[in-house]
Amino acid sequence: MQPAIKLMPGASKWDIRQKVWDYMEGNNLANFPRPVHHRIPNFKGAYEACNKIKHLDSFAKTREVKVDPDKPLEGVRLATLQATKTLLVPTPRLRNGLFNKIVPPPGASKEVLRVCSTAQGVKDFSVPVGLDAKVHVDLVVVGSVAVSDKGWRIGKGEGFADLEYAMMVSMGAVDENTVVVTTVHDCQLLDIPEELMDNHDLTVDYILTPTQVIRTECKRSKPQGIIWSKVDSEMMERMPILKSLRYREKKAGKDVTLRDERPAEKKELQGLSHFRKPPWKGGSATQMRTNPTEMTKSSDASEEEIEPGSKMQLNASVRMTTVYMGNIPHSLRVSELKNILRDHNALPLRLNWQGAQHRAFLDYKDEVTAEEAVTSLAGLSISGGVIRVELAKSQRGNRSRSQTTENTSNQPLV
Repeated sequence: MQPAIKLMPGASKWDIRQKVWDYMEGNNLANFPRPVHHRIPNFKGAYEACNKIKHLDSFAKTREVKVDPDKPLEGVRLATLQATKTLLVPTPRLRNGLFNKIVPPPGASKEVLRVCSTAQGVKDFSVPVGLDAKVHVDLVVVGSVAVSDKGWRIGKGEGFADLEYAMMVSMGAVDENTVVVTTVHDCQLLDIPEELMDNHDLTVDYILTPTQVIRTECKRSKPQGIIWSKVDSEMMERMPILKSLRYREKKAGKDVTLRDERPAEKKELQGLSHFRKPPWKGGSATQMRTNPTEMTKSSDASEEEIEPGSKMQLNASVRMTTVYMGNIPHSLRVSELKNILRDHNALPLRLNWQGAQHRAFLDYKDEVTAEEAVTSLAGLSISGGVIRVELAKSQRGNRSRSQTTENTSNQPLV
């Protein structure tokens, strides 16, 4: 069967997500919540796809199942509870541990089990599972935005499914025999190029759709654990469980050096420390945009005292150039923008996020890198709107003093 959605050569992960979201919205292929953009789509026929898990040998044999909390996976969570298996659901955004175990009340009816399978039920009928709990997950069920019959999977771009699996490897909760399943609408089956897959990306063994069950026969290895070089200090602060896992792996003699602790990263950012004090360490947006040659001036100096698109001389070897992004949809989150930039190989040294004004400013180490980013992002479309991307110098006149001092929120890239 030919894929319903055709991909252009060179399509990025974000291009693929956008294609799927636009197609599903345009053809009315999803249920609440809508629109599907920036979500794992709750596709029509999700319960029919979920019910097919009952016919998998791996489901029949398993005792513990980890199922993501996405809306289209309610049917899998219900089937797991009805089969009296242990249901584990990740904690929201991994802020408070890794798993919650769903514990229905004694003698729960089918209707109560159905409630337990919903997002609210996960909150009301769950208990946390600690790192020292003896957990072995035989079956993992994840949501997807797109998937190929070869097993390549693309999520919504936040990376939680990949990281959760890596954490489970680290705590010994999964092994090479653990089966990974996803559910999608048939239109979400695409010919995803393998070169888009990274070593941290989770692959799937089975795909369940409303009309078919696909065994992928995927030979690519699943994540072998947490790749600490892709984790930074901010992620550690947001997800305390990472600190515990890092401590354990460090004691075991593993290299747990974080991305922002590596010499190459430090060297690149060293020049910035003279004038870019991060806001989470007491810095302000104004301080972060002050020309280092004017550091003796009052700390309440405005951003407008330097030209946003100019090359800012940090030292003899480091210069900065800023790229402007406009027409950003109000619904887009800063984390999603970071993923888009990563997919297009356009990660800046710093992101100045002004979502309320539908724009952002990206700081690059030099003009060449900034020009490459502009080229890479040319024609970018998000939620049906084309994003304006250009060197920020031409935008100076559009940025009033009041807007820059009151509405600027600087966000570190992760």
